[in-house]
Amino acid sequence: MNMNEISTFPRVNVGEYVSFKTGKLNSNAAKLNGKYPFFTCSQETYLTDTYSFDTECVLLGGNNANGIYPIFYFTGKFDAYQRTYVIQSLDKTKLVNRYLFYALQLQLEILRSISTGAATKFLTLTILNTIEIPFPPLPTQQKVAAILSAYDDLIENNTRRIKILEEMAQAIYREWFVNFRFPGHEGVRMGESELGPVPDGWDVVPFTDIADILSGGTPKTTESLYWGGNIPFFAPKDASGNFYIISTDSHITELGLKKCNSRLFPKDTVIITARGTVGKVIMPAIDMAMNQSCYALVGKDSHSQIFLFLLTRESTDYFKKNTGGATFETIVIDTFRKFKVIKPSKEIIRLFSEMEKPIFDMIENLLWKNANLHLTRDLLLPKLISGEIDVSELDIRIPEAEA
Repeated sequence: MNMNEISTFPRVNVGEYVSFKTGKLNSNAAKLNGKYPFFTCSQETYLTDTYSFDTECVLLGGNNANGIYPIFYFTGKFDAYQRTYVIQSLDKTKLVNRYLFYALQLQLEILRSISTGAATKFLTLTILNTIEIPFPPLPTQQKVAAILSAYDDLIENNTRRIKILEEMAQAIYREWFVNFRFPGHEGVRMGESELGPVPDGWDVVPFTDIADILSGGTPKTTESLYWGGNIPFFAPKDASGNFYIISTDSHITELGLKKCNSRLFPKDTVIITARGTVGKVIMPAIDMAMNQSCYALVGKDSHSQIFLFLLTRESTDYFKKNTGGATFETIVIDTFRKFKVIKPSKEIIRLFSEMEKPIFDMIENLLWKNANLHLTRDLLLPKLISGEIDVSELDIRIPEAEA
């Protein structure tokens, strides 16, 4: 690979080499426990009980309020929303589908700028047919796709491991504190409480007895001196399905932090979204501030953040069902005061936290690995697609499906 020799590939109109189809389903076709992936105009992939496609393709959302169009590569059975484009190479000896996926990723900003619509942005076939992509020889396409997909495969594998570890951590919590099968439970008597039988020595208390409830705030958005700094600023839209969050869309300055009602919350603070999007529970892996649509929860006395986090996650149904607010569903401080929870003994919480900590450490480590893999792949992507990095002489094994 010679980094100094930059080749320029010819460019072609995508419409000359691919077919465009769309799904037929409405967005409400998603099923919680469906059998097949369901691709919509969301960055999240849902499930449904039907499939209309069984193929290798690129899926591109055709409308989005902010013009941030989701794009996926997929092989197998799936279904699609009626505004989702199913894009396939007309001749795989000329254009590799997986190369097409990566080449189109570099066109998303252009698509955003030229899409139509005001409140919602739309991608039309006229727009898509005129998009140009670099068009290297087939072996180069295959090698570029193989390099980039190796990163994506590692990311996907780590993501699966994270999901398994998170499910394991929550299952251990349920085993100890819902089913009461903690170490030594056989020798512990059960007593009656307002929440039913609980082990002797455990109490039933308001949630506010085990955690301090802290609020956030937003610096004045029109003051440029408050924004664009190095302090991550959490908002509900940043919440993912993972236990940890390692980055946010917005950042504020030290001055911005001083001028808002949020403090700088340390790593492992439990954050719950409380307004609009209610009941998402995460922990920051780095120090960050947060806006007023969230609460930060800090354990009192012996209550570790790990225990508090899993308790709060286990209780999301309660928080979602007990909201106030005239315009938006909102968790208020009184919601926490009225919520009765079981308070285990200090020793049990200590043993539990010691057992869970290695699992949480592995989850966090895998998230950082994925972040580094994403960064490296995103740096390589434009250089490989443009030919700035020459792969023609590399001895790369091509998957049989693409050979």
